[in-house]
Amino acid sequence: MGDSAKKLLEEFDALPLAERQEVVKEILRRTTPSDYSFPTDEELVTAADQVFLELDQRESHG
Repeated sequence: MGDSAKKLLEEFDALPLAERQEVVKEILRRTTPSDYSFPTDEELVTAADQVFLELDQRESHG
């Protein structure tokens, strides 16, 4: 790893957690070829709700 990459990582480590998470999302977005955007928080919550509802239904019939 070159000096500029090491410096970048040091600066990344110095960021607050929320900013580090945003940087990670942006790096992943740029390095993962896709025709789709990342789901929004609302979409993720909706999907999780659906999964938990399905699990609850299975447990109640089980």
